[in-house]
Amino acid sequence: MQPAPFYSDVSNAPTGGKVFWRTTSDGVRIRLGAWTQGRKGTVLLFTGRTEFIEKYGGTVRDFAELGYATITLDWRGQGLSDRALKDRSTGHVHNFLDYQNDVAALVTSARELNMPRPFFLLSHSMGGAIGLRALHNGLDVRAAVFSAPMWGILISPMVRPFAKILAAVSGVVGLRHLYAPGTGPKTYVDIAPYDDNLLTTDREMYDMMQHQVRSHPDLALGGPSLGWLHEALSETHKLSRMPSPDKPAITFLGTNERIVDTKSVVDRMQRWPNGRLDIIPGAEHEVLMETPGTRAHVYKLTDALFSENT
Repeated sequence: MQPAPFYSDVSNAPTGGKVFWRTTSDGVRIRLGAWTQGRKGTVLLFTGRTEFIEKYGGTVRDFAELGYATITLDWRGQGLSDRALKDRSTGHVHNFLDYQNDVAALVTSARELNMPRPFFLLSHSMGGAIGLRALHNGLDVRAAVFSAPMWGILISPMVRPFAKILAAVSGVVGLRHLYAPGTGPKTYVDIAPYDDNLLTTDREMYDMMQHQVRSHPDLALGGPSLGWLHEALSETHKLSRMPSPDKPAITFLGTNERIVDTKSVVDRMQRWPNGRLDIIPGAEHEVLMETPGTRAHVYKLTDALFSENT
């Protein structure tokens, strides 16, 4: 485990963390961060598309105060982990299942660091799709929490057929590296004003997100590639046809969710025998970056679920 850079100036993470490089089984260098002290167990934190370790410093701190250790990562293609294309602003992955190699590296690291058991899963947005697949692959956790999981991508009904066709043929005609329609090299929080943003109703949290990517542009990621879009649509379709894992779970979803397909989330949780869907009035996409009241609600239910399954 070679030490990796960590921008503590823009992260509210507690001291004592270990941030390091690890090479996955398929040769990709990814960055991981671990805070190894916790009397209740360890949270495996799967972040969303465009995100990075520093963004969740406050989340790590909150879990530490509740008694949990945390390990998280920059997925391949984002943060400071290796990026697949020469244009590092493009969010790209060759195959969506490649993210499972990152999961394996994270779990191996948690074990090598002797992080406290049991393990629990917390996954957000794109991390929700990766996490659901990992559960089907036998991820060793006692319970799972999902925040606005990407079990479907919100695309206008009129545009969806064309988006699917364009994403599917992009590989045939060598266009997988191009940005998906309507996106470009700029990261969302750098160009979107706070008013009516898609992420949070908490101004302080939004200011933090903007400050992070403006202070350290190498953390930022722009829009997804056509290749990523094709892989994501294919993976979410495959996952939708699979049964719900036999794990206790809770999913949080804001009533003003405008990024992931809420119908897919509702359908999945209706088919999760030991699962619960918690709808949060007024919340946007990132419930862990929402108002203090919403965050307190999420942590209370999360801690209760994890504590019931130690």
